[in-house]
Amino acid sequence: MTDPLITIDALSVDYSGTRVVNNLSFSLGNERLAIVGESGSGKSMTARALMGLVRKPGIVSARRLNVLGHDVLNLSSRDWQRLRGNDIAMVLQDPRYALNPVKSIFNQLEEALTLHQQLSRRERKEAVQEIVHAVGLESTVLSRYPGELSGGMGQRVMIAMALINNPRVLIADEPTSALDARLRHQILDLLVGQCEQRQMAMLLISHDLPLVAQHCHRVMVMYQGEKVDDMPAGRLPEATHPYTRTLWTCRPDASTFGQMLPTLDRSRSYTEVNHGTD
Repeated sequence: MTDPLITIDALSVDYSGTRVVNNLSFSLGNERLAIVGESGSGKSMTARALMGLVRKPGIVSARRLNVLGHDVLNLSSRDWQRLRGNDIAMVLQDPRYALNPVKSIFNQLEEALTLHQQLSRRERKEAVQEIVHAVGLESTVLSRYPGELSGGMGQRVMIAMALINNPRVLIADEPTSALDARLRHQILDLLVGQCEQRQMAMLLISHDLPLVAQHCHRVMVMYQGEKVDDMPAGRLPEATHPYTRTLWTCRPDASTFGQMLPTLDRSRSYTEVNHGTD
């Protein structure tokens, strides 16, 4: 792994006295790191803290929160505008809510360029056409509106919007959750290919552990707002931590049809889970 692009030390996020991320520390180099865990474990809130998107009354605190050399705890709105969408970008999970329904795809991609780069009209048009081809779409999609696109096409447009300014870090928050199995593999293959082509790091938030094991270098497991495991993604099938093992073995497949899937007692504390108490 190269020098860290993101360094987090003791990150916490609080909402009206409720701590949703607690004392989280990790780093991201030029690699593909996945954050996994059940819903409510703090994965997406961690990503929002990195993007400066935690809304009030949420409070973000940390000993260190460094993104691409910037102390993001002290960034002004103007500094965030320069950083967000330019050097670090985010793909959300559902294009139906992330895309503007009354603007054409071309206008939305062009707007992403205009916000961060000084280009002529011709240069913007060429850049937009180049990025839609890079994500596997035809130029004809540019005249369409989000409501005219399938789920897979909409997700590719979201990826194009995130990549158009050639960021150094891409955060993908459940980018395949609204897609069928065939499209999930296509979208992950696309993201991995673009990461390798652009030498771009990716932070992937996902519930799909087999996809994570196949496409990522490393995986971090969260439980109730805290990190409980960190390991090479390819070793997920061999996980020994009880929570990680439960996440992996609760995947339904033909061999477990009709059987109860394993569960973890929600009343157990982080300390019990982290130390492997049965």
